Amino acid sequence: MRTGESVLGETDMSLIHALQILPRASWTQLAAVLGAGPDTLARRWEHLTAGGYAWTSLLVARHGGGPPLYAWVELECTAGTTEATAAELSGDPGTLGVHAVTGGADLVLLLTAPDLPALDAYVTGRVRRLPGVLRARTQVVTRLHNRPYRSRIEQLDPAQARLLADATAPERRDPPRARVVPQVSELDRRLVAELAGDARRSAAELARTCGTSESTVRRRLDVLTAGGALHHHCQPAPRFSGRPVWAMVTAQVAPLDEPVTVAALTRVRRTQVITSVTGPHNLVVAMWLGSVEELHEITAGLVRAAPALRITGTAVGLRTYKIGAQVLGADGRRTHHVRPEA
Repeated sequence: MRTGESVLGETDMSLIHALQILPRASWTQLAAVLGAGPDTLARRWEHLTAGGYAWTSLLVARHGGGPPLYAWVELECTAGTTEATAAELSGDPGTLGVHAVTGGADLVLLLTAPDLPALDAYVTGRVRRLPGVLRARTQVVTRLHNRPYRSRIEQLDPAQARLLADATAPERRDPPRARVVPQVSELDRRLVAELAGDARRSAAELARTCGTSESTVRRRLDVLTAGGALHHHCQPAPRFSGRPVWAMVTAQVAPLDEPVTVAALTRVRRTQVITSVTGPHNLVVAMWLGSVEELHEITAGLVRAAPALRITGTAVGLRTYKIGAQVLGADGRRTHHVRPEA
């Protein structure tokens, strides 16, 4: 299989793009934009999700006390233990990314934790104690400039994208105002745990599972979404998307140049995760590429877009074990999801 080419059809990619814009849209809403019948779209999505070729997930992005803490962790492993270490860590709720990479590290992790003590407890008490881990280098994310692991598919034409954007909840179309981040209740955590593997589960199904009413489910999801407490995550399995290669670029920029530089980087199409970090360099940028050869082109493009940027290192993913809550098999397809901690 030539992983540099998409094995998903245009209809599949259009459907995924539509669900990135409007994750819980009805099949009827989507049919009006995509030009296919509701039953056809539902069957196609079932094929994609059952086969592990695509997914939609929901995670808590913010709690009432503030946003979670993120960190990049580079691991060096003893010979022959990288795969077992990656598989072990992929089962932890706090790992949002697990990648085997080239370069000075064997694995790169993207972690989330409530705060610094919780991050220290996980890295020290869990990661460093695994038998295969020789060294762990942690860089705390001081600022997350965009959503982690958000796929940027651009399959729909602008008119189709606008139709879907206009169908979002009325409160999202109101003039910008300060968001009040809601407190996340025990019921909310149960809802998110159920939606982590499939964010399109119906309100009726969630109500039965969580022992509440459909109206309560809809109300809580509306409140959490309006307050920015939820992160919808929809994407194809990278190996089948036409962008199978994960890459990480580390860079340095003077603090006074950082705002302009970050703004320029966000306009580069391939960049997915842009973070300011502690450590020997102050920026980490992650992306999905069509080929290894494309890395040279993208790094040159980053410097052209942001002349103050100095590239300090690059790494290419040899295998991705986990994205968000989703665990991927050796063939690149999703095998299962990891429920977030309550």
